[in-house]
Amino acid sequence: MSGDAVSWFDKARRWWPGPGRRALPAAVLLLALAVLDVTVPLELARPEAVVVLDVTQSMDVADVPLDGRTVSRLALARAALHDALGRLPCGSRIGLGLFTEHRSVLLLTPLEVCEHLRELREALARIDGRMAWSGNSEVAKGLNSALRLARALPEQPALVFVTDGHEAPPLNPRYRPPLDTESGREAGWLLGVGGLQLSPIPRSDPQGRPLGFWNASEVLQVEPFSRGRGGSVEGERMVEEAGPAPPDLGATPGREHLSALREPYLRRLSQEAGLRYARLQSASQLLSLLQDPAHARRQRERVSLRPWLALAALALLVARHLGPFRRPAGRHGRSR
Repeated sequence: MSGDAVSWFDKARRWWPGPGRRALPAAVLLLALAVLDVTVPLELARPEAVVVLDVTQSMDVADVPLDGRTVSRLALARAALHDALGRLPCGSRIGLGLFTEHRSVLLLTPLEVCEHLRELREALARIDGRMAWSGNSEVAKGLNSALRLARALPEQPALVFVTDGHEAPPLNPRYRPPLDTESGREAGWLLGVGGLQLSPIPRSDPQGRPLGFWNASEVLQVEPFSRGRGGSVEGERMVEEAGPAPPDLGATPGREHLSALREPYLRRLSQEAGLRYARLQSASQLLSLLQDPAHARRQRERVSLRPWLALAALALLVARHLGPFRRPAGRHGRSR
């Protein structure tokens, strides 16, 4: 090796921020900056959404897996949201609502998840079937109501509506409620939850105590219009005139006391409402859906460099004291 090359190598070693003389001062400087908590302004995308959970009785059907056991549809939805709340980045804002009968109700407007994690989780833990004030489950109307709720909020957050799609009473396709949507605006997610096999629907009293299962004679098996209406003559029944074959909305006449995820119907609703559809199958899945960039709100934040500065300082100190990485003195001589 020539003398000029050796001289250049020695100078580089002295300035290299590794196990050399400059490592300790550099580490001290980095630690000082970490103590001062240096920040930089960045524009970040943060989730902002209102999550509305269906609390009607079909959501109590236990037919979905969670951590190796079978739980109710509502239990899976709550577990998924509980997990996501603790893992969303600070600055994310989540609101809570519930659907029952034909309406959705807002419980909490979107709150920052780090500052209000305890309040959000406590409210979530109290959402169950006891909050339902009616046995009806008019999903399309409830979805429409939730869309309006989200749109009325100042920031117009995304909507995440979680349901099994079970309409009770069954819906007449000719009298479907129109969805109040905004053209060209993707409003969020419609999440289906539930097994694909029909299962009995649990009954419970207003305090949530189990009363067995609904049977066929206790549940309306066809939509009311098909049953007819009173005529002008006593005892006469009038029914709606037959028309073109309506699209299938997932109704199961004679088996409406049983329930399964009505995925084709929910896919149809999602398209009509300007939502994206997904089947909720795991607790971790909801986190990725909430972090969808299409539904994030961009905001400027000052991001702390403290963790990175401290990590870099630690790396320098470790490198400085690692003997195997030191080159023994006197190894380099001038070549002739």
